[in-house]
Amino acid sequence: MQRHGILNSHIAKILADLGHTDTICIADCGLPVPEGVEKIDLALTFGTPSFQQVMDVIWMHMKVEAIHVAEEMKEHNPHLYRYMESTYPKDAFQWTETHHDAFKEATKHCKCIIRTGEASPYANVILRADCIFSDRP
Repeated sequence: MQRHGILNSHIAKILADLGHTDTICIADCGLPVPEGVEKIDLALTFGTPSFQQVMDVIWMHMKVEAIHVAEEMKEHNPHLYRYMESTYPKDAFQWTETHHDAFKEATKHCKCIIRTGEASPYANVILRADCIFSDRP
């Protein structure tokens, strides 16, 4: 029994098993999950839990070196795009922005997709794990 940390055993295991350059996806409730990719479904109702709530927890527990978002997020979900920029500044993390179709293709290589209750457009990110003994934050 953990005293603190991520209580969801599936997410805790995924994060503990990640190696350098492995990827996970945090997704809104509408992103399709490719065949063969594990889905960890946290969605309860529209908006619960939110993308930002889940990202705030992942930020505390995952060492990240790179961010991948759909380029459409910037225009169609500027609030979450600004949140991502402030959480993972472009001068400290490698950023990739691709068309949403290319983003969905990239999810096929993720260890898992964590599905939130987020119901706003393009609220999806792929996070690439960093080496835990690097000097990045």
